[in-house]
Formats: sequence, C-alpha cells, structure tokens
Amino acid sequence: MTDWTGGAAAALPHDVAGATLVGRAWDPRAGGPCIVALRGDDLVDLSSSFATMRDLTEGADPASAVADAVGSARRVGSFADALANTPADVRDTGRPWLLSPIDLHVVKAAGVTFPVSMLERIIEERARGEADAAHGVRAQIMDALGSELGDLTPGSPEAARLKEVLVREGLWSQYLEVGIGPDAEVFTKAPVMATVGTAVDVGLREGSEWNNPEPEVVLVISSRGDIVGATLGNDVNLRDIEGRSALLLGQAKDNNASAAVGPLIRLFDAEFTLDHLRQETVALTVTGADGFTMSATSPLAQISRDPADLAAQTIGAHHQYPDGLVLYLGTMFAPIDDRDEPGRGFTHHLDDIVRIESPRLGALVNRVRRSETVAPWEFGIAALYANLAQRDLLTKATS
Repeated sequence: MTDWTGGAAAALPHDVAGATLVGRAWDPRAGGPCIVALRGDDLVDLSSSFATMRDLTEGADPASAVADAVGSARRVGSFADALANTPADVRDTGRPWLLSPIDLHVVKAAGVTFPVSMLERIIEERARGEADAAHGVRAQIMDALGSELGDLTPGSPEAARLKEVLVREGLWSQYLEVGIGPDAEVFTKAPVMATVGTAVDVGLREGSEWNNPEPEVVLVISSRGDIVGATLGNDVNLRDIEGRSALLLGQAKDNNASAAVGPLIRLFDAEFTLDHLRQETVALTVTGADGFTMSATSPLAQISRDPADLAAQTIGAHHQYPDGLVLYLGTMFAPIDDRDEPGRGFTHHLDDIVRIESPRLGALVNRVRRSETVAPWEFGIAALYANLAQRDLLTKATS
C-alpha cells in the first residue's frame, strides 16, 4: 500500500535539532500509551516522570523538565518507524505507533478569527447550507462589504460603527458579531481523549455533502492559563450542517475522528516562543484520489485576535480548566476552489489526503473517511486510568 503519510523527515519541523518535541505513542512493550520526547531520530519514554501529557504540560517549565528527563529515558523506537506503523490498515500492533499528542486536556476552538473565514461563515448562513447558492451569496456580500473588514480591530469603535451600518443595510450576522465584536467565539470542539493524531483517518459525518478541512495552529495551555507550547490541528468542518443553523454547531464540529492534532507538541523554550509562533504560516494541501489538488496558506500574523487574547477569553476567573486545555485558533482558509461543478466551491471526497504544515511545527497528515466507518473511539478517560493503574503509573500522575 502507498505510504500517504509523507515520511518522517517531512513530518518534523525544519529546525528539529533545536526543538523540544513531545507526544504520545502506544508502546506494546509498555502495554499502553507513553509520553514520549524526540531525541535525535528516536522517541524516548518519559512515563517514569510523567504519566500523562497533562502532567508534563502542567509543570512550571515543561521544556526544562523534558531536558532533565530525556537523558535516562528508555528508547521506544525511531520516530520514522512509529510514523510508518501508525495508519490503521498497515499497523503491526506488536510495534509502537503514534497517538494524538494530548490526553486529558479539554479541546476548545476559536472560530471566525480571520476575516476570510468570517465571510465564509456568513455565506454558509445566508445560503442555508446549500452549496449551489454560495457563489451568488458571496458576490452579494463582497459587493456590500468591500475589503474594509480586514483592517478592523474586533471590539474597536470603528468596528462598532460598521456594525451600525450593516444593521441598517440588513446585512448583520451572528458571525460578524463574533468576528468584529468584543467577544470571541470559543466552543468545545471534542470531548477529552477524543482527538486523533497524524497518519490516521479523519471523519466526515454520513450525509454531509459540503465540508472542508480547517488548518489551524493549536495552543497548549496549562491550568494556570500559561501558553506552554503549540501544535497543528484540523478542525474538520461540515459546512452544510452548520449553515442550516448555528445551533447545529455541535453536530457539524464534534463527530468521530473530526478533531486531528499533531504530529507532536512543540514546547516553548529559548528557541521557540509565542512571538515565534505569531509569525508561523500554516500551509494546506489537499490531494484527491481523483487527481484534484488544492493548496492554500494561512499566516497567523493575519489573525484578527491575538493568540494570547483568545487564550485569556477562554480560561480565567470565569472558567477554570484544572487539567489544562488546547485551543484551536481558527483558520483563514476559504474553501472556494471549485471541485465538482462551477460555483459550488470545494468539498471533500473520500480518500482525500489532507496535509497541514508549518516550518516550526512540522506536518499533520490525515486521510478523509466517514465518521461512521473510521476506527471507533473506545479508549477514554476510564480506560486510560485503568491502564495506568495496571502499569503502576498512577503515583506519577499529579493529583
């Protein structure tokens, strides 16, 4: 079978030698999921120091903690071998494979954080989930709004004045409210332990005929509200379902294998800080079995709300997350390239390969299937703690 993962070299950051990279792998010799760090070309097991990724990212200085632990850590295997063994249809369960790099973190997502994606949400709403109507609606809205949205600061007096104008013109939308208003849209993307990692299938709900990937940067945030690292994510989106009603957001966003994260978490250290992250550009490539290809880029510098502001709107006195969280930051990807018919824009076909990458975070690669047919989600919180108990690791977990 063709290796669609892209290989180990392409999966890792361009400056991998100076990066602090951690993740999770299933190691049959250990009998369960291990917290791993990349040391050279190898994955080494940090489970003797950290039973869960939550425990690692809760530390005062996670990158330094990893540096202290890797020297004596047991080798699990090479990253290349684990990656190649990860796709379910070629997996040898007697050898290690990669998992989603997060475990007990709550999975949150911010929406409508780029002007382009905001316009697409408005189009979905006005087209009522019908792809055929999107082209005409897009033209109408662009004619009315022009390009001034990209220059607005959400919550500013200028944004408030534009809102007044749009209300008078009958063009106001709930998506404009969160796009240029003072409050960000933040929603729960997936249950704890439900994310999938790289080199596995992502799921589209049966019946959806208008959908797309959403390539995003994902923040890793401790219970204190500290942003301790980042990774990549695919916030798989069902445009037809959300377009019918915003109240269907849960059904459009939260389905089996609909939240991908990975390949590894890059922890903040002297070589990689939040300021470095703010300059990352996320690239998307979709390659179809039908020969279709599509590419796009999403510079994080064009985000309308700073990552630190989005984190502060998510965690604080108004809402605590005792096990930390990850936060998808939203996408500027506008899926308007026609695929099947002129004017219908983009939608997935089964077996599409979705590659999301950035220079400092590596590449997250997934294959598109149906949520009803991908591997079912069976290993949850109870299963994790039963496994840790069997391995005498519960004492390593932070209470």
